[in-house]
Amino acid sequence: MLLEWWSGTECTLYSDRATVDMFGKEHVIIILNHNFEIDFLCGWTMCERYGVLGSSKVLAKHELLKVPLIGWTWYFLEIVFCKRKWEEDRDTVFKGLGRLKDYPEFMWFLLYCEGTRFTEKKHQISMQVAESKGLPKLKYHLLPRTKGFTTTLACLKGTVSAVYDVTLNFKDKKVPTLLGIVSGTKYMADMSIRRFPVEEIPEDEKECATWLHKLYQEKDALQEHYETEGSFPGPTIRPPRRLWSLLNFLFWAGLLLSPLIHFAWGVVISGSPLLIIGFMLFLIVASVAVRRLIGVTEVKKTGSSYGDPEAKKQN
Repeated sequence: MLLEWWSGTECTLYSDRATVDMFGKEHVIIILNHNFEIDFLCGWTMCERYGVLGSSKVLAKHELLKVPLIGWTWYFLEIVFCKRKWEEDRDTVFKGLGRLKDYPEFMWFLLYCEGTRFTEKKHQISMQVAESKGLPKLKYHLLPRTKGFTTTLACLKGTVSAVYDVTLNFKDKKVPTLLGIVSGTKYMADMSIRRFPVEEIPEDEKECATWLHKLYQEKDALQEHYETEGSFPGPTIRPPRRLWSLLNFLFWAGLLLSPLIHFAWGVVISGSPLLIIGFMLFLIVASVAVRRLIGVTEVKKTGSSYGDPEAKKQN
């Protein structure tokens, strides 16, 4: 609701009609670049517009499980969590993916193959790794971590029918933030979406990893095209926002905030300094909690140990 109705952010798809016509009609794996604070939010709004938000899943970092509301909700929505250390994640990931093999509704399973959000420091470290492995360097992405993708594809074999490669960017080289969305700032998001049937992806793990590296080289070329031309190649489709997200928000806001407003009014008319001060402290604590929740999405506060040798020693 905040993205679509409060900030008025618009999302344009660059894809062919045949691909868009398959949205919400098949189980798929989504590969999305991880460059922006609100990339997940843009993904959610596309899920909502095509009726798969309730059945959207993600391979998420374990730290998010501890985030109030979001982490708890994701736990009950069968989100697969990982610590990004394969020795510890193996059983958890296999078990989580195994539960999704017979998922009753069409599911979109999101993977951030880069493993962490893009920053210049992480990019420098990632390209050093690419050079040491003899892999082509990327300009706009980190080197993808292939294990999560190959494992997910193998575990969901027979369930997913395609992989959607999604490359996201924003008009006028703007760098969107969740705080900006909350403040009502409007952004213009562009998504390039390509569909790859699973039959076209190698089953062998090494060949599959090579396929993923090639895909990211193509994603890099798409971003280079966007930087020079201001748009992705191909036809555009702008799916309309649905009224449902606004009505849903208004209903729950009215239901949950009415008692709070009634209580606040009672505190004000009571004239009790102690009650008024206590309520003001409650509002301050709530405001700080919301701000810290927003801080989880901020690039400079992602807290990843990517490329940190000291963190690796401790692990």
